[in-house]
Amino acid sequence: MRTLVTGATGGLGRNAVDALLAQGARVRGTGRDAAQREAFIARGADYVPADLARLTPATLDALLDGVDTVWHCAALSSPWGAYDDFYAANVRATAALAEGAVKRGVRRFVHISTPSIYFDYQHHADLPERYRPARFANHYAATKMLAEEAIQQQASTQHATRFIILRPRGLFGPHDRVVLPRILHLLKLRGGVLPLPRGGAARMDLTYLENVVHAMQCATTADVPSGAAYNITNHAPATLRDLLDQLLGQHLGLRYRIRAVPYPAMAVAARVMEMASAITHREPLLTRYSAAALHYDMTLANDRARIELGYVPPIDMAEGIRRTAHWLREHGNGIWQR
Repeated sequence: MRTLVTGATGGLGRNAVDALLAQGARVRGTGRDAAQREAFIARGADYVPADLARLTPATLDALLDGVDTVWHCAALSSPWGAYDDFYAANVRATAALAEGAVKRGVRRFVHISTPSIYFDYQHHADLPERYRPARFANHYAATKMLAEEAIQQQASTQHATRFIILRPRGLFGPHDRVVLPRILHLLKLRGGVLPLPRGGAARMDLTYLENVVHAMQCATTADVPSGAAYNITNHAPATLRDLLDQLLGQHLGLRYRIRAVPYPAMAVAARVMEMASAITHREPLLTRYSAAALHYDMTLANDRARIELGYVPPIDMAEGIRRTAHWLREHGNGIWQR
């Protein structure tokens, strides 16, 4: 049998495909870029190009034929954008894929969600999986919650396919296109000065990408209820300032400095950038959500994943940062160089 990995050209998806192939598993990847097919075949994987927001029965057949496990990593992940785009990519695609998986006899469906569904512009420590804000912070969080509800609907109405939801926090590592690229881009634009609220004192969780893949492997085999959701982290919360020092300073040798800025001023600047982006239709350099995520402490409880899934991160933060720095030197564009 075979594992389908959606979002296979993204950071998490690429790591997932590599890990499965290294174990000798049969893998089918999917993404919107048809030009990736030859590269996947060369690595030993199938590849079916597809727009998951516009799935047809024929495309579902092509994606799910011979598949017993789905790792659904694909999503529109951004602090900025139109609600309809988020809904199509995160809700409609997930609902159609989940329904298609049930109809075609898929045994296990691992859905990658996000701790952004917890964010509410307050400090938090050890947030449990049951926490919900009074309102969601942005379109991404709102639609990822709706996607979870689509998964829960399938889990509650049938028992042939078992659905597991993972909420990994702050992904970093090889092929990451979100966390570190944004920081490095900002650092380049600001001439080596990184403006951060509270001087980077916000306490947060990050998760090395290979550890998220390990969590998906745990979720694929664990005997847990269908529809169960789990926080996934590196089990090592730290301040943003310390994490940046380890990666940028100690491992990449980057000359930079953090400039503490008042959070209210950063929030106002973000609001102005958002207003300008409403006219230009370009993503702002900073959003109110992004500014707040740099300001507020947010760490997650991890007992449930450890006890029920048996998830313990095999790669600690120090080693994950070392591997990330090595990958950036080999594959990056040199913006961290001395």
